[in-house]
Amino acid sequence: MSDKIDTLVQQTGQSSKAPLSKAPAGATAALVLADGTIFWGKGLGATGAVAAEVCFNTSMTGYQEILTDPSYAGQIIAFTFPHIGNVGTNDEDMETPTPAARGAVFREDVTHPSSWRATKHFDAWLKSMGLIAISGVDTRALTHRIRDLGAPEGVIAHLPEGATSSQFPDGVIDPEALRHMAANWPGLEGMDLAKEVTCRQTYQWDETIWTLGEGYGRQEAPHFNVVAVDFGAKQNILRCLASEGCAVTVVPAAASAEEILAHKPDGVFLSNGPGDPAATGVYAVPMVQKLLESGLPIFGICLGHQILALALGAKTRKMHLGHRGANHPVKDLLTGQVEITSQNHGFEVITDSLPDGIEVSHVSLFDGTNEGLRLKDRPVFSVQ
Repeated sequence: MSDKIDTLVQQTGQSSKAPLSKAPAGATAALVLADGTIFWGKGLGATGAVAAEVCFNTSMTGYQEILTDPSYAGQIIAFTFPHIGNVGTNDEDMETPTPAARGAVFREDVTHPSSWRATKHFDAWLKSMGLIAISGVDTRALTHRIRDLGAPEGVIAHLPEGATSSQFPDGVIDPEALRHMAANWPGLEGMDLAKEVTCRQTYQWDETIWTLGEGYGRQEAPHFNVVAVDFGAKQNILRCLASEGCAVTVVPAAASAEEILAHKPDGVFLSNGPGDPAATGVYAVPMVQKLLESGLPIFGICLGHQILALALGAKTRKMHLGHRGANHPVKDLLTGQVEITSQNHGFEVITDSLPDGIEVSHVSLFDGTNEGLRLKDRPVFSVQ
């Protein structure tokens, strides 16, 4: 980053009662936390202001997939890797056509794309997706703050210099107003966000995984019939199912067990998704419990793992930090192997709440939290 930009970026951490600093010359964006901490920087992507939970992701690659992962609904993502956007974007690396994330935070400016697969500059892509972003932030300081104090509520705001809008009637970013906006955002606990990102009607999926020189393929001779319950499913998970020989029927999150069983599936997949599993579980748990009675094979991942645990009588809770990144070590207790995994979740299954007959299959080697379970007497299992 140039010295000029460095001088435009300031961070303060005043108490919530102290007046916040005004924007330094040239700053066009700010990230304001509910406690009054403010990071100034350069705006990218869409303009405006939006409140969300602020989290961080440690992945070095895959920023387009991360920003289009429906599990990030209601969140602003701070990337710990400094060079985000330098390989551009394309139409293939999408996990959903409409991103549910609310914003992004970067250390460095976005450079010109350097990948042969790039079809659009990252800044232009952010604009087209309606995502607000800020660069020039001390992401190390922000990450340390989240690590020590937990994921805060915050507001990300982008107002080009000299511009005005309904959100910025005076033509300036008002940190006090943004702090108030952040402090009044209710947080993810208790939020059912699956209903916001799920599909609106049942559809068929047959696209298989991407291969070099060929792109995505089609599953034309499936051997299995799988129903995928869409709590916010990533498209690449559906592609993986199709690549394994499955004809995939995707149903909305609120689908009933009767609607699912009417498709005569060989198995049911409970997808990933955002928000509080206990809130989504109000309608999802009864559905899963009826599916368990049917004897069908069931597999869950992420939110699907948590919903399955709730249906089995366990409990979930919000984590201090959550797990978000591509370098999370998980031990498979059944084989003893350690796997380096990609994760994105802010809630966990409470291991001590699991009833008898349920076996813990995986644990995190970072913090010992639950990463998987299976039933000993039925073909039912899930991973975080």
